[in-house]
Amino acid sequence: MATKVSKEIDNPQTQLSFLTSLLSRIDTEKAKEAHVLLLANIAHAKLVYGDLVGTKTDMDAAWKILDQLDGVDNAVNAAYYRVAAEYYKAKAEYAPYYKHSLLYLACVDVASDLTRDERLLRAHDLSISAFLGDTIYNFGELLMHPILDALDNTQYDWIKKLLFTFNEGNIGKFEALAPLFPQEPILEQNYPFLRQKICLMALIESVFKRNVNDRTLSFQSIAEETRLPLDEVEHLIMKALSLKLIRGSMNQVDQKAHITWVQPRVLSRVQIGELATRLGAWMEKLGDVEKRIAPEVS
Repeated sequence: MATKVSKEIDNPQTQLSFLTSLLSRIDTEKAKEAHVLLLANIAHAKLVYGDLVGTKTDMDAAWKILDQLDGVDNAVNAAYYRVAAEYYKAKAEYAPYYKHSLLYLACVDVASDLTRDERLLRAHDLSISAFLGDTIYNFGELLMHPILDALDNTQYDWIKKLLFTFNEGNIGKFEALAPLFPQEPILEQNYPFLRQKICLMALIESVFKRNVNDRTLSFQSIAEETRLPLDEVEHLIMKALSLKLIRGSMNQVDQKAHITWVQPRVLSRVQIGELATRLGAWMEKLGDVEKRIAPEVS
């Protein structure tokens, strides 16, 4: 109740003083969830006030308690993940923002707890963080989340298309959407990084499309799939290996890469169709083998 009242206070400093006075009356051992809830709200007030150091201190204190609790009320988790996400947004730390923002959404009812504008902003910010996060190469959780529906029929609907384009590793679609990047200056400013990222996703897609026994790729074929100069292919493979997007080995002399594993991810309908075709071909081969050995067994 007190935290709801505090949200009606417009002045961040007054709100902070109110919440701090409440915190001093809470018995941490007897009311740990209440303590975490207040700490999270105090951290948010400090964030609004521009005190990033104080925000992080209270976030860390809240997490130290929260991490030890079981069966925590969703409202408490939501308060923590909300302020954590907003903190990392303020710091322009894309991967942590992406992680904590999705965790926040898991604790709320998107349709009823967020306004239309809040859903649109959250979907937009999550998408931008997915593009720019230097460790995010699997968009699956976001692509399946209903929050993305908020982008439909808005000025950001092309961003949703771009998300699926990255997931498919489709460089042609990426290049077709690139002229829209000036609408999001941060994407335009990070074009070289985004270009490398789509090339890595294209490499993953190229491996995925091949049968397990046909995953030795020449540098030339990779260059064609990723639209990279031949002399940049080796660096791309090394980058994919270091990010653990693929596993395998590389022969610089023969200019070939043997891939033994590729990072799992959510498939588009087209990719599912291709997978179904490959499974069908595999079943036919299995049937042929069965026909050949049947006479020998009987």
